[in-house]
Amino acid sequence: MGKRAKKPETYLFPVPVVLVTCVDKAGKPNIITIAWTGVVNSEPPMVSVSIRPSRYSYKLVKETGEFVINIPTAEQAFVTDWCGVVSGRDHDKFGTGKLTAEPASVVKAPLIRECPVNLECVVRESRLLGTHEMFIAEVVKAHFDESVLDDKGRLDFEKIHPWAYCEGLYFKFTEQIGSYGFSKKAR
Repeated sequence: MGKRAKKPETYLFPVPVVLVTCVDKAGKPNIITIAWTGVVNSEPPMVSVSIRPSRYSYKLVKETGEFVINIPTAEQAFVTDWCGVVSGRDHDKFGTGKLTAEPASVVKAPLIRECPVNLECVVRESRLLGTHEMFIAEVVKAHFDESVLDDKGRLDFEKIHPWAYCEGLYFKFTEQIGSYGFSKKAR
């Protein structure tokens, strides 16, 4: 069977689904669901989120230069999806979504208490790429619920129930198929 050429699109999959919290200048928080996110550097730890300029949260991140990436569990898929399809201009996503804003340690944007992992981020640079602006940010503090850590203090992904976005659909994944360097050890 041969390969079929298709028009260029973002066929990279899966991509994580995260809830990004931000605040306006008066300190009012908002939540946006983002799937265009990823790791961009190890030292210092840096991540990116890409946001359409038409989105309410875009202006908040652009003006404050801060945000928090909150990693939801698969059980939070409904509220995560909802936070991505309604606007913070019209909805209090914390109140209606029954999510708890918890003060961060470094940035003004809050953590979402119900998410087991929270990464406080400070924007170091941004670039308008077309439909989205990519904000490259340094992770300045990370928070983990003790309930998702193993006995050695490492993340236990089966406890987090990670999930991802793939071409408009959400999928859970937890089955480990190897570890870094396992191919070299097997030879």
